[in-house]
Amino acid sequence: MTSPSGIEWTEATWNPVCGCSRVSTGCKSCYALRIAHRLASNPNPKIAAIYHDLTLVRENRHLDWTGVVRLVEERLLDPLLVKRPTMFFVNSMSDCFHEALDEFSIRLLFTVMRKADWHTFQVLTKRTERLRELSTRLPWPANVWMGVSVEDDAHTSRIDDLRATGAHVKFLSLEPLLSALPNLDLAGINWVIVGGESGPGARPMDASWVRDLRDQCTRAGVPFFFKQWGGVRKKAAGRVLDGHTWDEMP
Repeated sequence: MTSPSGIEWTEATWNPVCGCSRVSTGCKSCYALRIAHRLASNPNPKIAAIYHDLTLVRENRHLDWTGVVRLVEERLLDPLLVKRPTMFFVNSMSDCFHEALDEFSIRLLFTVMRKADWHTFQVLTKRTERLRELSTRLPWPANVWMGVSVEDDAHTSRIDDLRATGAHVKFLSLEPLLSALPNLDLAGINWVIVGGESGPGARPMDASWVRDLRDQCTRAGVPFFFKQWGGVRKKAAGRVLDGHTWDEMP
């Protein structure tokens, strides 16, 4: 099943993998966790079965992942059924480089993306060590854009792992942006997305961090996409930066 997306930098989502676990501070307010928990109670038994056992409520009433990750085989070929060229965000409900997903399943995803060459697929991961490890064993067609999430200055090494891959288009998702990222090395990077955290308990993002990243991208000639200011009232906060909406693409 593919679905239209409200994410500003894509058109639709394709979720052949579901389930995850937290890996760093950027995962604290994971929106996919809340959605998966709700879908486990969906009145459609097929949907409920897909999300069953992926989440739990801990003793402190905090919602968490169980760490169960599953390939949803009935969704695997869905992009091949969509004839209109579409930009797909892959696995908005998971991380396809999660350690619980076997290499064979990851290779299946890449095979489908290569066959569906009229689409563009945007893959995003925080598990960049595994990405780097598997890179030489994966096909890298031009229609697969590979991205890594970097939420603060402690995780910029993920960018080096991305640079080491064979992806034709490499991008950064600096969201939720939780610290300044001065002197970012943008060599070999084709696109930068920046956004603040949204939803309950959203952590603040300083406007100076965003402006500095925009200016770094401008100097490096890298397309800059400002997704959102975030906050509890995301829509009200908007996505205008200094009177301009930044929608640059590779």
